[in-house]
Order: sequence, then structure tokens, then C-alpha cells
Amino acid sequence: MGKIKIEGLTKHYVNRRHKRRDPGDENGYGKIINVFKDIDLEFEDGEMVCILGPSGCGKSTMLRIIAGFDSATSGTVVIDGETVVGPSPDHVFVFQQNGLLPWMTVWQNVELGLRNIKNEALRNETIQEYIDMVELSGFEHYFPSQLSGGMQRRAELGRALAVNPDILYMDEPFTGLDYLTHLKIREEVINMHTFLGKTMVMVTHFIDDALIMADRIIVFNESPAKVILHKKLEYSRPRNIEKDPGLSDLRDEVFMMLGVSYVA
Repeated sequence: MGKIKIEGLTKHYVNRRHKRRDPGDENGYGKIINVFKDIDLEFEDGEMVCILGPSGCGKSTMLRIIAGFDSATSGTVVIDGETVVGPSPDHVFVFQQNGLLPWMTVWQNVELGLRNIKNEALRNETIQEYIDMVELSGFEHYFPSQLSGGMQRRAELGRALAVNPDILYMDEPFTGLDYLTHLKIREEVINMHTFLGKTMVMVTHFIDDALIMADRIIVFNESPAKVILHKKLEYSRPRNIEKDPGLSDLRDEVFMMLGVSYVA
């Protein structure tokens, strides 16, 4: 069995602003909105998995269900042989929006997940290690409002990694970053994944990010979503899409799957 196993996962909700006249509907209102249905997936330990798809197709909903922050209508998510029934303290979720506590410095934000380390010297050493890892040395005592968007995102990654999570979930972690900052943080995440060997599951709408970062890519179509591509990538790192014909062809294939005729 893989690290994460998803079986028959289905999610729908009732939009009570729209009427319906289905047989057996007693009250006559509440249109059922299907997000996805009968999804089966399996991810291996230590993999970087990237989930792609058009906006609104259910990528983030899927990630929240895997992480235990949302519930499925039916189906199961099993991690390390245990059915997911809620968030785990061994797993960390990096949301789209900045999650740093604004009244705390970079140091204090990173320290949040390390309160269980009673030895102060060891705790301080660990905090500094992860601040250094995300290249924020010298900014330890800055507040989030004093940092650029890219620095805030790096601080959030440092805080997430300092907990030493078994699984790291990331929902559109590069949203709102300028192009160069996006590329730098992408490289940092790749390096951290290589160094730490943690299982990481990331939702993104950037096809190039998925092809450069992932060990496995999942592509959804429009809602109600189905998996239209599930592929393990065997390409060595660092990757260069332009110089690798296999990756370049795969990029064109994914663009076509998502309804875009991509021209390099």
C-alpha cells in the first residue's frame, strides 16, 4: 500500500439557492453540485505530487479532504493504513493566503510548532536552522508586515518545515508572487524536498511548476472533475523543459488536455 491511498472519493454539496424537481425531493429546492466523483489515487512515501486542473475543478477541495480539513460525501482517504477523519499533528498545510501571525516576528512564527522542545538551546538552534534554510537570516525579528510577499512565503515554509511534518500539503503556494520570486521559491521547495525527503502534495495551476517539481502529476478536467492524467515522472533533476524533448512534449499534452493549444 502507498503512503496515501484514495478510494472512491466523491464530493458534492447542495446549493439551496437553486430549485430542483428531482423525483423524491420533498421540499423542491436544493440543487446538487457535483465537485468530483469516484476518484481513485495512490501516492508513494517521499513523493512530490502536483495536482493540476482548471480553476474551480475541485483541486483545493481534494487537498483539504486528503489533509482532513474537509469531509467527502463518500469514499475514503487512508494514510499509513489509517483512515483520515480529521487533521493530523504530523501533517502541515500551507494555505493559499499568508498564514503568518502578524503580531509575531519571523522567529516567533517559526517557534510556534516547536514549543514541545523544552531544551531552550536546542529549540533556538532548530529555529535558526530553518530560518537559515529559507534564507531569512538577518530577518528573524521582523514582523510579517515588514517583509515582502516572497519573504513572507519563505517564512511560512520555514515554519511548516520546522515542525518536521510527515506530510506537507501546499495549496497554490506561489500565488501572488512576482515571476523571479516565484522561481526562487520553487527552487527552494525542490531543494528542501530533495534534502528532507518528505511527502509533499501541492495544488497548482502552473503546468511548468508541476513538470519541474513533481515525482507524480495528477491532472483534473473541469468540474465535476475526473482524473484525465495520472503520471509518474522519471526525469532526473534539475529539469529543463526546453532542453528535454520528453518534458516538452508532456507539457504540450497537458496544455491540450486543459483546452489550450500551447505554442512554445
